[in-house]
This record gives sequence, C-alpha cells and structure tokens, in this order.
Amino acid sequence: MTIFTRKTAVEERLTALQEEFGYDKIALLEKASERYKERNPGHSDSEWTKAMILEALSNIDEVSGYWTFVAARLYLREMYTQIKQLCGREPYSDFVAHVEDLVAKGLYAPELLEKYTREELSAIGKLIDPERDKLFTYIGLKTLMDRYAAVDYNKRPVELPQERWLVIAMTLMQNETDDRNVKIAEAYWAMSNLYMTVATPTLANAGKPHGQLSSCFIDTVDDSLLGIYNSNTDVANLSKYGGGIGVYMGKVRSRGAAIRGFKGASSGVLPWIKQLNNTAVSVDQLGQRQGAVAVYLDVWHRDIYTFLDLKLNNGDERLRAHDIFTGVCLPDLFMEKVKSRGDWHLFDPHEVRTVMGYSLEDYYDEKRGSGSFREKYEECVNHPELTKETVPAIEIMKRIMRSQLETGTPFMFYRDEVNRMNPNKHEGIVYSSNLCSEILQNMSATTFESVKLEDDVIVTKSKAGDFVVCNLSSINLGKAVPAGVLERLIPIQVRMLDNVIELNKIPVLQAQRTNGNYRGIGLGTFGWHHLLAISNIRWESEEAVQLADQLYEKIAYLTIKSSMELSKEKGAYPLFEGSDWQTGTYFERRGYDSMQWRELRVDVATNGMRNGYVMAVAPNSSTSVIAGSTASIDPIFKPFYHEEKKDYRLPVIAPDLDHNTYDVYRRSAYVVDQRWSIKQNAARQRHIDQSISFNIYVPNNIRASVLLDLHLQAWESNMKTSYYMRSTASDIEECEWCHS
Repeated sequence: MTIFTRKTAVEERLTALQEEFGYDKIALLEKASERYKERNPGHSDSEWTKAMILEALSNIDEVSGYWTFVAARLYLREMYTQIKQLCGREPYSDFVAHVEDLVAKGLYAPELLEKYTREELSAIGKLIDPERDKLFTYIGLKTLMDRYAAVDYNKRPVELPQERWLVIAMTLMQNETDDRNVKIAEAYWAMSNLYMTVATPTLANAGKPHGQLSSCFIDTVDDSLLGIYNSNTDVANLSKYGGGIGVYMGKVRSRGAAIRGFKGASSGVLPWIKQLNNTAVSVDQLGQRQGAVAVYLDVWHRDIYTFLDLKLNNGDERLRAHDIFTGVCLPDLFMEKVKSRGDWHLFDPHEVRTVMGYSLEDYYDEKRGSGSFREKYEECVNHPELTKETVPAIEIMKRIMRSQLETGTPFMFYRDEVNRMNPNKHEGIVYSSNLCSEILQNMSATTFESVKLEDDVIVTKSKAGDFVVCNLSSINLGKAVPAGVLERLIPIQVRMLDNVIELNKIPVLQAQRTNGNYRGIGLGTFGWHHLLAISNIRWESEEAVQLADQLYEKIAYLTIKSSMELSKEKGAYPLFEGSDWQTGTYFERRGYDSMQWRELRVDVATNGMRNGYVMAVAPNSSTSVIAGSTASIDPIFKPFYHEEKKDYRLPVIAPDLDHNTYDVYRRSAYVVDQRWSIKQNAARQRHIDQSISFNIYVPNNIRASVLLDLHLQAWESNMKTSYYMRSTASDIEECEWCHS
C-alpha cells in the first residue's frame, strides 16, 4: 500500500492538474488534500483519489463547471493505475498485447485475432490518442467505465476508453475489404472525438464474446395459443441479450370472444400481457437490468379500457402489469371523433376476421380525411351480425390522459400518418412501434403451420413474419455541428450501422430474416438543447423551429446519400424495387424539390438504397451522458442540480454552461411551453423516415383541456408518435402556459 508518509503520485497528479486548470483553481484541491492527509494518515493513493474526486465535485456550481473535468482527470489517473496493476503494462502502451491478452482470457471475441494480423493490430493501435480521454466529464467517464468497458471476471475494468472506441471500430469494420484501416480510423475518429455514439448494445458488446449489437425489436403476436407462447419465448431470448422489445397485441382476441366457436371463452389480452410482464422481470440481462417490454393495442380493441388501466397504482392488482410499458394505436378517425365529441366503437378483432373476412388493423387512411381504414371501420359499425360496444371517444381520451399523468404511458402511435409516410408500404404495414416509440417498420406475425416427428427429432414448421430489428447510433449535435463535420461523419456512421446487420447474432430466426430483407438502420441525434444553448437560440422561438427544419433536412440528405453510395458499393436492400425510394414518392411526399434533392432522387432510383429505413431519433439518455451533452431532442431538467447517489450527491450541470448559455438553459423542461416543443418536433419529423422519441413535459396539475390540446396539436402537426408524458408536481417554477 502506498501511503502519504513518503512521496507518492499524489503530488504529481496535483501538479498536472495545476498546469492544465491553473494554480489558483487547484489550490482548493491542495488544501483539501492536506486536510485529508492529516485526518487519514496511512490511506492509499486510491482512497485519496476518491476523496479528492468528491472534493472536486463539491466545487461544481453554475459558474464552475470545469470541476467536472478536474474530477474526471483524477478518476482517469486512478483507472490508469488500476490497468497497470491488473495488466502489467503502461496504459495504451501495447495494443497488440492488450488484444491478445483479453482474447486469451475470454474477455474479447476471438475474431479480433482471426480477422487481424499482429502487424495490422500494431498499425491500428497507433490510432489511439490518449489526449481524447480528456474530453470526458466525470459522470461521462464514470458511466463508460462502469457500464460498458470490458471487465474481468471480478468485474474490474481491463479496458480504457480509447481501447473501447477502437475495438468497436475494429469489430464493425472487420469484414470490409477495401481500405479497411482507413475506415477503422474514420470510425475511431468519429467516436473518440465524441461526435457520435453507437447504441448501448453495440457500445457494451462489440468486440466481446457475448451479446448482440442491435438496440430494439418489435414482434407481432398471432392470435393463437402457440403464437402467443412462441412470442413470449422470442421476447425472452432477445431480452437476455439487452434488446428493448415492442409487442403488438392488436390481433389477439378480446375478453369474452369465442374460442373454437364457444362464446365467452376468451380471457382477452390481459393474461398474456401479464406473462410478458413476468418475462421482463425474470429475464434480467445478466443481472445488469430488467428486461424492457412495451405492448401496443388498437384504440378500437374491446379490451382497451383494461389495457389503459394496466399500470395504475390503485384498483385490483389482478388487473395490473406494472413492469411493462403501454402504447395505444390511434387512427385519424378516432382523433376526429375526440375533437368533435363523437361516438367510438369497440370490436373484437377475432370476430371482425370471422364475420367480415378481413382484419381491421390491416388498413389505414391513405389520405387525411379519407381512406381504407374508415371505410372498413364503417362497414364494421353498420354490420348487423358484428358485436360492438359504443362509447364517447372523449371518454377513452380522458382515460388515456389520466393514465399518462399517473404512469407516463401509454405512448401515442398515430397509425395512419405512420403508414402514409412508410417508404416500404409496397411490402407491408406498420402496426405499432418499439419500446421507445421511434422505430417504424413493416411488421407481420409469424404463424405456425405444422409439427411432426422425424427420426426422433421434432420438426416444427412456421411461416416467418416480419420481426422488426433496428440498429441505432446518434450524432452529438452539440459537438458535431459546431465542428462542421456532418459531411465527414454521416457516411462513416451509416457504414458502421449497416455493418451491424451482417455481424449481429440474433437468436430469433425471423428477426434475422427481416433484418436482412430491409436492412433497417436508425441514425439519430442528441444534444439539441446543447446546440441551441451554444447557438444562443431560445427554445420558445421561431428560430429554433427553423433550425430544426433546416438542420434535420441536411442530416436527412446526407444520410440518404450515404445509404445510396453504400448501395452502389454493396448492393441495395432486397425489397428496394417498388418502394417509395425507388419510385420517388418518398421525395414528393416531403416536398424535396431543390436541384440538390432532385439529383439525389435520380441517384437513388438508379443506384438503390442500401437500407430500407435510415433515420430514427432515440432517447439517448446514457450515451448522451458519456458524450457530455443533452439527451435526444429534449430540454434539460435544470441548468444545475444534484442527483442523489448512495453515498453522496452528484452535481449535474448543463454542458458548456456559462453566462452566455444560461439564459437558454434556465427554463425547466416542465415549464418550457410544450407547444413550441411540438412545433420543433413537427418540423424535424418531416425529415425522419421513422420517428422520434418525443417526451411531453407537464406539471401533473395541468388542465385537462390544455393536455388534450397538446395531443391534438401533435396529431394535426403530422407527428407519428409521442413517447412519455413526463409529469411532476414538485420543485418547478410556476407554469404559465399549462393553465392558459
């Protein structure tokens, strides 16, 4: 044990900090160090480091955000020391030995040595720039090291940040044939400068021997006993490897429906949702976190009232499922009935199929105010043999809003707009979304066909449905836009995402099939509020709306172009022919008529698209913390506050907070006028082919009429989904807009 009675690394660390941050600033830390040594004689360097980190963090306030970087440097030095002790070499000194050692221990995947020679590893290792470790805030570095860095079997980190970035780059580029090292260098440049982040599963699992790389999945449950149980098994298999799951239950018959002709036999969707709830709790991703499942149901389904009450904190616990998340699928016609205070009719989907010969959920309105869904819906309403329950549409909406204020859910899924704007409507329909409401891709149920015994082997035959997979990464707007690197960044980001599709090990075969057919990716963003702050643009302003429109159009153009260029190199996704990409309808619907867009439209029709879906904005909560920016497209909670931890209070400060940015940051997410948030989101949604994890922030005493107006504004603005209704009753300023 190193003690303070002789010269240690402590003085060296303080000297290094003084040189970087200034002698006057680190003088506080020196005094704290002296006090600590007097009170704790014989303590180790490690114990001193922890004390000094807490001291540095305690100095953070609205004008002293640099202390988070001081704390990060102290923590980084501690990590360097631990790595040296565990691995027997200086940090970042020998990348070849590092990879060989961790492969031998089973902590890295053997492909890293199978795909790369020692000479290549040596050359790749020279890309590492330890100076980029200094870009991290304390909480960003701590999050990366605690959750994502490779650890040994005693859960001690054996990998440093720049090694994590480089190993991810090597993993994603391992099958590239031309200029592979150049592509690795570009991917490393993008991640290590924090211009972008890969999604959590890729960040956690790339280069390691276990786990998959995709973020989210969506299943469609068939209305059969075997279909329901098989879906539950698939959800469990995906959940254990870290995937978030969306489940569409709209095809499952309602309570009281007939089974094999026996009326009143069905228990409805509730027992099956409770099974999914238990699966989410039980399959806990190696103890790191519980599984996460969102279940979606149509607003015309006869079990909708039971569904909307699933997560309430009162009532009969036998009718509750607290650990799943809910989403409701809303056609335009329902929102029209809410607005006009008209009646709404509830049906059993099984009875609709039996009596009408079609499934109501298979239709949508091709235009605002007219289309196939409302025609089929009216046929169902007027059919004398079809059972229906009639309720005021506004009463269902009240139940939705009540549940949202109490539990944050259900998420809102505007199914007609989703399907009108679906670039692959030639191949199917989108019934619902995923756990975070940003993925919108064609879906269908996997259906059982036969089972037989062949030479003591049970052979089950099923017709594979479209089991949605999405692969995500996100641009850090707060760093990439000011640096002017989008043109360089997005092509390498799209390539990285596309390579995830080839490399993934998805334990559900129909998901592998769908992933290969559509090659769906979701390039997104975070750091929107960060960008507004450093650009001195107020949240509640037309300027912010215009920036959202212009910036996301640019991102869309570069993303589509990158996928087209990749198609020229590697081929188009298999279902490209007949898509809106190929016909040009995609560009027409969005009003892309400039010379630049017209040229790209021709290039896409000629060369194809590598990916059938290309953009989606995810929540990015943990990855935005790592990158030192703000989450997704959300406003921050406060410019400065303390987050309670087990042993201490962790200060949280907005990125680049100073006297210039404070005025943009100062209004709480719960006070900023959400009507402006919807305006911004509607502007960016036009350019996103999938959707956006869009939270609505309100106090829980918001007037019902104002909350209803927000939902109507979102729907009328052609938004496709909304995510959580985040409400709070404490520690906020007086809200003016939400009572007007």
